[in-house]
Amino acid sequence: MTITAETQKLNFPTSLGTSTATEIRLLGQDLPGDLMGKVGFGELAFWLVAMRRPTLGEVRVFESVLVALADHGFTPTAIAARLTYLSAPDSIQGAMAAGLLGGGSRFLGVTEDCGKFLATVLAAHEGALPDTDEEWDELALHAIKAQRAEGKFVPGLGHPNHKDGDPRTPVLIGIADEEGLRGPHLRLFEAIGRMSEQALGRKLPLNGAGVCGAALADLGLPTDLLRGFALLARAAGLLGQIAEERRNPIANDIYMTVDRNAAYVTPEND
Repeated sequence: MTITAETQKLNFPTSLGTSTATEIRLLGQDLPGDLMGKVGFGELAFWLVAMRRPTLGEVRVFESVLVALADHGFTPTAIAARLTYLSAPDSIQGAMAAGLLGGGSRFLGVTEDCGKFLATVLAAHEGALPDTDEEWDELALHAIKAQRAEGKFVPGLGHPNHKDGDPRTPVLIGIADEEGLRGPHLRLFEAIGRMSEQALGRKLPLNGAGVCGAALADLGLPTDLLRGFALLARAAGLLGQIAEERRNPIANDIYMTVDRNAAYVTPEND
């Protein structure tokens, strides 16, 4: 680009990263001198979004969320990544992208959906927030019934495998409590779990994706960006899936199993 008087007037403000011929700065810090070897990746990811350096307790909760969401085995996102790598082993970015694009309302997206739902309920509540479990239960019961009256599911309730309780849920709540970060979103989420049977006629477990959304919301992170943190975590898991595919490939077996068992069905309008 040719530097002219006009281009010198252009200004694109950023508080993230900039560089010159002699230095690289990130978040107002000297990248090699202040951050490399001194700031963990999870801490940096939080800082980049929140524009403030998290406390040690916040880092512990935040990284616990990333660990909880990194990999859940042969989910559709993992299978998509492996099959894409089979088709285009020269494009690891394509395989990673294929897996990340599968993060939606059924997988990974629940983290954001739950955080948003809890934040909406809390914002609509008039007066001071509840002090006791009984008061939280009353708020939760109303929230569940209102959601169901609109024909919507309550995000964060239920799990296809962990019918008797998602093992991640009590652990993350415990970590948040230890760090003094068990805030209103987690308190409301816990109450929703307690009141699910009374409101719905059957007790449903609080799933890990939902509790992650509640914990992230209690950290003050924007609820409309929570899916991004789930994708950040899953990126690590997908890279692991691709690495395992290289060591112990299964994608071709998946492809051949489906292809060799395809059964043609004549369209009804023929």
